[in-house]
Amino acid sequence: MSTWGNKIKVDVYGASHAKEMGVTIEGLPKNFELDFDKILKQMERRAPGRSKYATPRKEPDLPIITQGAVNNVTNGEKLKMIIENTNQHSKDYSSLKVCPRPGHADYTAFLKYNGELDMSGGGPFSGRLMAPVVFAGEICRQILNKNYGIDIVSHVAEIGGVKDTSFADTTITPDLYSKLKADSFPCINDEQKALMQEKIEAAMKEKDSVGGIVECAVLNMPKGVGGPIFDGIESVIASAMFSIPACKGVEFGIGFESCRLRGSQNNDEFTFKDGEVVTKTNNCGGILGGISNGMPITFRVGFKPTPSIARTQNTVNLQTKENTTIEIVGRHDPCIVTRTAPIVEAMAAIAIINML
Repeated sequence: MSTWGNKIKVDVYGASHAKEMGVTIEGLPKNFELDFDKILKQMERRAPGRSKYATPRKEPDLPIITQGAVNNVTNGEKLKMIIENTNQHSKDYSSLKVCPRPGHADYTAFLKYNGELDMSGGGPFSGRLMAPVVFAGEICRQILNKNYGIDIVSHVAEIGGVKDTSFADTTITPDLYSKLKADSFPCINDEQKALMQEKIEAAMKEKDSVGGIVECAVLNMPKGVGGPIFDGIESVIASAMFSIPACKGVEFGIGFESCRLRGSQNNDEFTFKDGEVVTKTNNCGGILGGISNGMPITFRVGFKPTPSIARTQNTVNLQTKENTTIEIVGRHDPCIVTRTAPIVEAMAAIAIINML
């Protein structure tokens, strides 16, 4: 079991090819009515088999609440949800205990658990474990929205070097919000989206994969949330984002681009608008000194290319202690970035609710 959070504690358990996986959520308010249709919609956005740009593997991801809610209304107890795994091809992974896949956790898991951990489907390191996270995150998002007016939206900011329009260069209108929330491949600029799809298709033809970046915005964040050093919003959100498999980097606002600027270019100047203090730009991503300033919190999360590729790769045989090669079989994503957007939103909701 892996645990994150203090105020709202989320415990994820199970493995990719275990009989079941699930999550327990502790600290939810009593008598809160869950919108189960919205939960299912977010889980569907993450699930595979919905697009030609993702693995064809079908996973129903049907969440079953076994305690903590009656007729979708929380009762104050710890909420528990399970997902039964129904579409495993464990034979595809039979050789992993002796021949670790490049780019995967097979070898480090072998070191950590003395070769005794079942790594079928990636075991507990699999992105499959993000299904319970999306479930928990959507519950947190619904509480944030109803009790604080906070909402969260994201888009695919980059794939294979092709960049979408950033949130810094556009206004998140209700129409744009609805468009991004309804799309399994959410992009602001449809022309750039088509170019991204071409990059994915090219990688597929070459038995390869591509990585990319998801940009996320937290809207209507109250001012004054967070704190210095370990209590900073960046510290908390970054910790949550690095819990997502394949995450390799997080940057806030304009991130590393600010390192190339002068202070006069990077500083967000203050002004009054309708009696409220705002900044003319949002290079800081809505955070100063680890504390929210009232502007949208914006950040980007980078994901590496899917390590499971059909090309022959070099590896080792841990039993014979010889060099060898490996060909990964099975059903894998040529690009996981599109499916990570709802995960990023879910993790952001879990992080934010724990700071309020």
